[in-house]
Amino acid sequence: MFVATVVLSVLLAAVVAFSARGKLVQDRTIMRTMRTVGASDTLVRGLAYVEIAAAVGLLVGIGIAWIGALAAAGLTFYFLFALVAHLRVGDRNVAPAAVLLVVSIAVLVLRSQTA
Repeated sequence: MFVATVVLSVLLAAVVAFSARGKLVQDRTIMRTMRTVGASDTLVRGLAYVEIAAAVGLLVGIGIAWIGALAAAGLTFYFLFALVAHLRVGDRNVAPAAVLLVVSIAVLVLRSQTA
């Protein structure tokens, strides 16, 4: 179980770090999605910082289980709210948020079993 926890934690950390980078440099594709859900530039920047904190928390959480669990729980809420934001404006492109929500839940469950 610990190996699965580490692998999923590292992959999820990489994905959210890449997403944060895209938000900070205002990548066209990411910003188009952010505009679709009505996110301001200030909110986008804040979301990037949340993603960076979560990525660091997931990686630190490999050695300190409770930090990894908190990071995974935070990302679970982050992606749940992302999913709601898409649905609220009628955006049907929810697959990325839904998949990352499931991965966040999986990391949280695995982390709680290996703590």
